[in-house]
Order: sequence, then structure tokens, then C-alpha cells
Amino acid sequence: MTEDGTALLERALGYALCALRPVTPGTLDRPTPCGGWDLRALLWHADDSLAALCEGIQEGYVGLPGPEPATEPGSGSGSGSAAASTGAGASTGAGAGGTGRDPAAVFRARASRLMGAWAAAGGTRGRLVAVGDLPLTAAALARAGALEIAVHGWDIAQATGLPRPVPASLATALMRTARQLVPRPEARHPLFGPPLTVPAEADPSDRLVAFLGRDPYGGWRRGRSDRGRKGRGPYGGGDARGRAAPA
Repeated sequence: MTEDGTALLERALGYALCALRPVTPGTLDRPTPCGGWDLRALLWHADDSLAALCEGIQEGYVGLPGPEPATEPGSGSGSGSAAASTGAGASTGAGAGGTGRDPAAVFRARASRLMGAWAAAGGTRGRLVAVGDLPLTAAALARAGALEIAVHGWDIAQATGLPRPVPASLATALMRTARQLVPRPEARHPLFGPPLTVPAEADPSDRLVAFLGRDPYGGWRRGRSDRGRKGRGPYGGGDARGRAAPA
């Protein structure tokens, strides 16, 4: 049986919040697996994804973004997000990052608000959310959001220097969602990078991030080329409003 989207979203948020614990103001300039983005930019992107998911369940609608400024981080091609592939996601994080606010504190507050909103909605059965002109079930949006949040949680943990694998059961459930929502390799650009090959004995977390174009073995630290674009969406690189994010 497929896990309920709300339950999957809750588990992904719990994992991401644990990955966030080591983040301090002194770590915000650190590089991340998302090419071209430091931890500050990644957190503002993730904050914006949470806001989009909250908007979707509260308002029944997620607006699409305007043109993306050419100066945003991660302007190369690369891996995006599951939400982007559904057309659900826009990112305002770059603008918010100039306000002097703490992106980690904003993430924690928005995560709490998001779970409250989904709990208040009383489940996802039969609910539809309009993502621009695309009707999407609330359950599908929740699963896509869970995928993006969990994989960005992995990115955050990598950037802090305290890697934290996605729990095996969560990674296995999210892989099913990723295979449904992420385009085939030849259609991934520019939202997603190509899947990477991992050993047959790789654990579920490594398989998940590799499927989304990330090197689970730290190759990005050895000068990985910039392959990312920014956006709001549930998979590891785009965002809930449909813009691409870095791998």
C-alpha cells in the first residue's frame, strides 16, 4: 500500500529538521551539493518550497513564478525537484535572503506551520490543488513535497559536514515517488541532472540521491561542476512552483 502523502511529508520534515540542527550563522556560506548555491541560498529555496506547500493546502492553489532573475544561484543545468516536474513551485528565497533574517529559523517556523496546515485540512482524500493551470491531488503534492524536502535535508546535512543519510524506510518510499514524478533521463534537463550509478549494495539513501543526480560519496566536494538550477518543488532540485533548483 502506498503511504499516505501527509504521513510521508511529516516524516520528511522530521528528517530535514534533524539535518538542520548543526546549522549556525557561521555555516551559511558553506558550499552544498546544489551547484552554485551556498547553504544560505539552499535554505531560502527550501523555505520557499515550504511556503508553496502551505499555500497549496490552505488556499487550494499554488501560483506560478514570474521570470527568474539571471543572477540567482545555480544558473547552470542540472537536477531539479519533483514538485517542479508536476508544475508546482516558485522560489522567492533569493529575495528573502537579503532581509537579514535567519533562514534556518524561518525553515523551522514554516515547517511547523506547514504541518499544522496539513493537519487542519483533515487529510488529502479527494482534495485537489491547482498548480497554475494544472489540477493536482493534494496527496500527490504532499508526496512531491516530501521528496524535495527530504533530499534538500540531505543536501543541508552534507553542507554542515555532518552527513545524515535519509532513513532507509523513508528513502525507499520516496524512491517510488521519484520514479513516478521525475522524467526519464533524456527529458530531465534543465530540472534534473542525469542519474548516477551506485554499487549494487548501496543503501536506499544513496540510491535515492543518486537517482536525483547527486553524488552520495561526496564528489561535489572535489570540485563538481555547477549543474544546478533553482526552483520550488518536491524533488531534489526544482520547487513547488515549477522552477528548477540546483542538483
